[in-house]
Amino acid sequence: MLDSPMRDRPTTLPIRFENVAFAAGVTSILRNVTLSIAPGSPTILMGPNGSGKTTLLRLAMGLLRPVAGRILYAEHETVVRHRHAIVFQKPAMLRRTAARNVAFALQAAGRMPSVATVARLLNVVGLGALAERPARRLSGGEQQRLALARALARDPEVLFLDEPTASLDPAATKAVEDIVMRTAEGGVKIVMATHDLGQARRIAGDIVFLANGLLVEHASAAAFFSEPATSQAKRFVAGELVI
Repeated sequence: MLDSPMRDRPTTLPIRFENVAFAAGVTSILRNVTLSIAPGSPTILMGPNGSGKTTLLRLAMGLLRPVAGRILYAEHETVVRHRHAIVFQKPAMLRRTAARNVAFALQAAGRMPSVATVARLLNVVGLGALAERPARRLSGGEQQRLALARALARDPEVLFLDEPTASLDPAATKAVEDIVMRTAEGGVKIVMATHDLGQARRIAGDIVFLANGLLVEHASAAAFFSEPATSQAKRFVAGELVI
């Protein structure tokens, strides 16, 4: 990670959901979610399609507002968005070079887009040699790493990741996972959604398991994978369908 005075700002952790609900029109997406996201090792969100993982990430990031309940950031109800960053499964690339994508992200975060800072961020994600390549000509894995560099340009305290390796091959997946783990080791809180049980075993400190819009189980990764406490989690870990 980059050294920055931004690290001296007050924390926004833990992020606490208190009986949070979210709906799109008449469709309920999340119901009565009570959850604390604490500093430390990565928190991994798991669950079948439509369980509410992406919505929970967007709520925590402050991109959506709950229809019921509240979300607290270090006991405050106001989200400090510049302390957070998010990377989506299919990030949009600007029509410019990799370096200029990162420079734009630095400017948007209110940071000086110096050549040295841009180069450091690109090197963090292994794209230093591709600085002048048009971002839209990068491979899928390279684009995802560039998206991580842009997110890290915000010098976030919390980094939200929504299925960042879902469409990548094993080599590209490992490259992204390595960046995620180094970022976590550098003190950034990772909150990531994934369908990949193997990935969750490799990365997670704790697991948040969602099904049908409900928080079904929240446990350490070791406990979740060795002794899941609910029937839905047991079926999910066994590779069975959870309906």
